[in-house]
Amino acid sequence: MLHHLSAALSLIPRRLLTSSPGTLSRACRLLGRMEPAVVRCLPGEAKLTISFSLDGSNKCMLRDQDEPLGKVLARISNNLAKGQGKAKKSKKHKGQQPGEAPELTAVKLFYDGDEVPETALNSEAWRDGAVLQVGGVRYSVQRNAPTFTTAELPGSLLAGFPVCPKLEVEFGSLEDCEFTWYKENTRPEAAEEVPGQDPGWTQVGSGRVHVPSNQDIGCRLKLCCTPKDGSRSGLTKELVSVGAVEAGPGVCTFDNRHAYTIKEAEWPAVRVVSYNILADVYAQTELSKTVLYPYCAPYALQLDYRQNLIKKELAGYNADIICLQEVDIGVFLDSLTPALDAFGLDGVFRVKDKQHEGLSTFYRRSKFRLLSRHDIVLSEALTSDPIHSELLERVSANSTLKDRILQRSTSLQVTILEDLNKPGRKVCVANTHLYWHPKGGNIRLVQMGVALQHLSHVISEVAPGAPLIFCGDFNSSPTSGVFQLVSETAVPQQHADWSSSGPEESCSMELLSTFPPLLSASGTPAYTNYVGGFHGCLDYIFIQPDSMQVEQVIPLPSHQEVTTYEALPSVAHPSDHIALICDLRWNP
Repeated sequence: MLHHLSAALSLIPRRLLTSSPGTLSRACRLLGRMEPAVVRCLPGEAKLTISFSLDGSNKCMLRDQDEPLGKVLARISNNLAKGQGKAKKSKKHKGQQPGEAPELTAVKLFYDGDEVPETALNSEAWRDGAVLQVGGVRYSVQRNAPTFTTAELPGSLLAGFPVCPKLEVEFGSLEDCEFTWYKENTRPEAAEEVPGQDPGWTQVGSGRVHVPSNQDIGCRLKLCCTPKDGSRSGLTKELVSVGAVEAGPGVCTFDNRHAYTIKEAEWPAVRVVSYNILADVYAQTELSKTVLYPYCAPYALQLDYRQNLIKKELAGYNADIICLQEVDIGVFLDSLTPALDAFGLDGVFRVKDKQHEGLSTFYRRSKFRLLSRHDIVLSEALTSDPIHSELLERVSANSTLKDRILQRSTSLQVTILEDLNKPGRKVCVANTHLYWHPKGGNIRLVQMGVALQHLSHVISEVAPGAPLIFCGDFNSSPTSGVFQLVSETAVPQQHADWSSSGPEESCSMELLSTFPPLLSASGTPAYTNYVGGFHGCLDYIFIQPDSMQVEQVIPLPSHQEVTTYEALPSVAHPSDHIALICDLRWNP
């Protein structure tokens, strides 16, 4: 044992032997287990990066791939010398004479025990498994090792609500990565000392998603995450939350609903959710704060707060397909995508033109595969696609109405999914948010006519025989022309909605659906939207009853739950709408 230790110490530069005990022990530790030097080098790129840590400082170098290795090694040595010179100067090192050059550290690269020639180009020299030696410290070179390109914790943390970090990994798989969560010890001196663990932090969990407990309130969280690809590992990232865990709101409107969705639906059943989650661009307006939702506590309208509720609500439904409306671009990218990805769902997004919000459709990747997308802006399709020429001709009879329709940026998101349990079987999932104005029934009718015609065309061309699941906020009551068109296949020219916006914009036409009667899977509840001045049923999940049957409808919150804080949104509910959830049995 002593012989091996003596041999190991002989490899350490003499200057380290005269250093502090901490420096010496660190050097011995590095000899026992080499730290990684991560190199990112891709064909076709002009540069490569070299990252490693020395004496607690992270070094990251960007170099040309066709540069000789010797230049990089010299740069590392010179940078170390400059750092030593500054350290000596700051300490007013008495033994150094003015102008004395700092000591240069030997920097070399080895592969298979042989020193790599300094004339070798960077692109060839930095091979996986090579050893970088900086003085007495040696690093194992990992070329294109798993690396987190994005790693962020959410800004708001609530006890009892899932914390889902935003993570993107290169050369690795999020499923393989390792995660360890810690909470801050507010009194580290009183904490029980655990060998190898910072006394300032206590381990509280592992796994990609962490749910803080009430015992964590007032403490910050830390996540140590190691990117991996199978057995290969990259540099561990350490993330510390900006703020501390705060108390949650108590019972939420969706908590009782989760009792019905503890387990995923079993094939051939499919659980579908449709939900207008209230875009932040609308929640933060002065109109919303003072007129639409004056009863809602201001902090409960803040996006960070509402996102905690939305993520917990959606995760608890264990859905296979989720259609969301009023989704802010940033919410989709930074919040929903990382959260729902952690729970097994992939998603696509369609922004509403001229807006910062849009539609998103998520699907469980263990059950479905995305085949194709066929999104449209309804007004653009009306004027550009020949399949709508007849409808356009009739609308054009009233130029005022036509202009209003063409000003709308309403979109239709269309996704074709394949059933992985029965390859070759497809489903068409549609998602929309029709024009909102109470007097816009005529505009919504035309929009729905375009949507149904487009969906019929897509199914016949791309997925013949595929059933339709049509979700959305249709801004239409069960007595509206839109609901009649979908459920009865025709709207007569005498329908009141044709003149809903006054005589100047009225038109009289018979509008026919391109589908047989569709069924509202969740029925027609008393309301799906409940605000201070209005409540009504505006949201639906329409299906084709000949190909899908309703197996279960998840009950909506009770009226008492909805009105606990007067109306929606509230501290216990993140939106002014209520999610619709149902299990649909797909005919084999």
